[in-house]
Amino acid sequence: MKYLHTMVRVTDLETSLKFYRDALGLNVLRTKESEQGRFTLVYLAAPGDEDAQVELTYNWDPEVYTGGRNFGHLAYAVDNIYATCEKLQAHGVTILRPPRDGRMAFVRSPDDISIELLQRGDALQPTAPWTDMPNVGTW
Repeated sequence: MKYLHTMVRVTDLETSLKFYRDALGLNVLRTKESEQGRFTLVYLAAPGDEDAQVELTYNWDPEVYTGGRNFGHLAYAVDNIYATCEKLQAHGVTILRPPRDGRMAFVRSPDDISIELLQRGDALQPTAPWTDMPNVGTW
């Protein structure tokens, strides 16, 4: 058995790509469009880790998706939690659970999917402004 991917339904493909690709830094591995099925699939992965993929499913006919919180979250190890959070903020992403401990942060995608970011290796030294930032919303 081999892990293939996690599928996340998205309501706006371009907005989601701006989050997953541009802000979070995932690479687009392949895209598939189905005229008959009326959907687009985009497979992404963290640089250097193509075995752990996220499949964005965009259905061309609008649907309302509920229950995003019961999905849980996607988790990614990052080389520098502070630099990653700064990059996300520069892209307009709210850091819901700041990395006060130098180890863990949470953000949400445009479709309300919770994303956990974990410092690779040992936690970084706790530092401002992160140590002073409160949690925001739910994560």
